[in-house]
Amino acid sequence: MSRSPKFSAAFLIPAMAMAALLAAPMVSAQSDYRSIGRAATPQEVAAWNIDVRPDFKGLPQGAGSVSQGMDIWESQCASCHGVFGESNQTFSPLVGGTTAQDIKSGQVARLNDAAYPGRTTLMKVSNLSTLWDYINRAMPWNAPKSLSTDDVYAVTAYLLNLGGIVPDNLVLSNTNIAEVQKLLPNRNGMTTDHGLWPGKLMGNGAKPDVKAVACMKDCAVDPKVTSFLPDFARNAHGNLAEQNRTVGAQRGVDTTQAPAANAAQARQMASLVPAKATVAAPSANAAAVALSQKHTCTACHGMDNKIVGPGFKEVAKKYAERPDAVGYLASKIRAGGSGLWGSIPMPAQGLSDADAQTIAKWLAAGANK
Repeated sequence: MSRSPKFSAAFLIPAMAMAALLAAPMVSAQSDYRSIGRAATPQEVAAWNIDVRPDFKGLPQGAGSVSQGMDIWESQCASCHGVFGESNQTFSPLVGGTTAQDIKSGQVARLNDAAYPGRTTLMKVSNLSTLWDYINRAMPWNAPKSLSTDDVYAVTAYLLNLGGIVPDNLVLSNTNIAEVQKLLPNRNGMTTDHGLWPGKLMGNGAKPDVKAVACMKDCAVDPKVTSFLPDFARNAHGNLAEQNRTVGAQRGVDTTQAPAANAAQARQMASLVPAKATVAAPSANAAAVALSQKHTCTACHGMDNKIVGPGFKEVAKKYAERPDAVGYLASKIRAGGSGLWGSIPMPAQGLSDADAQTIAKWLAAGANK
């Protein structure tokens, strides 16, 4: 039976010393950062230092009108947020739920109304700086920070106008934004009188609730369906999904499908239809792709994948064999609609007939790059 060798102290001590010597230069090199990197230039700091405080410190000089904001909104914002800020099932509504009385009081009454269906941005926001800052740093969704300072003022002004807070002729600027702040419907709705931030400076000193006990009684039970649309009457009056208005979150069911039909499976089956062999010329493809980016179609549609709406390739395959595909797609692009690809609506687009036709021809030909 073999035995494991034993290391003597005479061997162990020199070995430990050698390991320490080998490690010492590495530790020294890692602890000295004086030769790594450089100080940021004033221009680099300014590019990141874009936050705007509630007292509007940090707000850059600029101005934008409601009418200018409407043009920007329709071309770069409406595809995600709706023509009137009503949004859809992916993005929360921005406008609605506020009244003239709320503008006077500075507190939105419907925030305490449990029967009101949703909470919009203009119902909740208490500082105009928050709205301006978020649009400036994060919008549009597919191209953040691409708006100029004047564009941000214009979009902010138009959004407030959609909510009935400012008049049509307002020109919002760094010089009058503090006065417009006094019109926000929920400007007095924020409070620190709770335990989220304890302490006299941030609230009433209450302790945060970190000792909650799980409630295991009166739990909700599985819902029981007591009313439904019978199969024989399901599509008696046409597809309900296509008859609903595009404003609001309530969508009709797609009555052309059986109750158990899966929309994802239907799209998968449609994707198996072969695309047309004839494709558009490369120059026409490039022009159509550029127009889809210009009109922010790419905010909701990927080339090969779904984002909010289906990918361009999915659309091309769905209508590949339709003889009137170009005319049909052009009309759908301009008019919008819902129910064909799910319940999330596509708002009407404000592009020209020529641009719509170019995009439609590209889609009908296979949506090639």
